[in-house]
Amino acid sequence: MIQRFIELGTGYSDIYELIEIGRSNQQRILRLLALHTEKEGKQVISPVIVLQPAQPGNFQPLYICREGIPSPRLKPNKRYGLFEELAKELGKSIIELEVKPSNLYSEKELYFQHLIGILRMNKYLPPMS
Repeated sequence: MIQRFIELGTGYSDIYELIEIGRSNQQRILRLLALHTEKEGKQVISPVIVLQPAQPGNFQPLYICREGIPSPRLKPNKRYGLFEELAKELGKSIIELEVKPSNLYSEKELYFQHLIGILRMNKYLPPMS
C-alpha cells in the first residue's frame, strides 16, 4: 500500500479545498486529524483528511494543510471552525496529536515519512503491505 501526504498549502484559502475534498469523498473518509505543533514560537495545527485506500491500486491519500492555522487551544478561529463543522457533518471525531514541526527536517518528504510512521504506530493508518 502506498500512503502519501498531499499538501494543499498552509491553510489560508486552501482550507476551503480541504473541506470540499472531505464533503465530496464522505464515503471514503477514514479519519480526520489535527496535528498540533509549535513552529517559530507560534502554536499551529495542520488539519488532515485521511481517505480509505483506492481500490484497485492501494493508494491512500492524506490531504493536509501544513502548519498555517493558529491553534484553537489559544483562541477559536474560523478556519479551524470549518474543519470542526466538517467533522460534525460527517459524524466523525477529530483525532488530535502533538507532533514536531516540519522545519526540524531537512526535507518535507522526511517530515511526511515521520508522520506516517507515527500514524501507523498508533494504528491510525494500516501497516505497509
